[in-house]
Amino acid sequence: MLKFLKKKPAVASTPFAEFVRNASSAEKKRVYSVVLQKATERQQRVLDEAKRTRQSLENAQAAT
Repeated sequence: MLKFLKKKPAVASTPFAEFVRNASSAEKKRVYSVVLQKATERQQRVLDEAKRTRQSLENAQAAT
């Protein structure tokens, strides 16, 4: 039989799915804003660390 025609069994709803379905637009915007702000801050920390690592490597190579 064709597997893609079979229905997959239902799974339990996750808290994230419940939030997406039930939260108001304003609440979603507030949460998404916080999440995006934290993600941006984390990405900036990663970039800053990469820059420091690169500078350390360049300084070590210049010293040799």
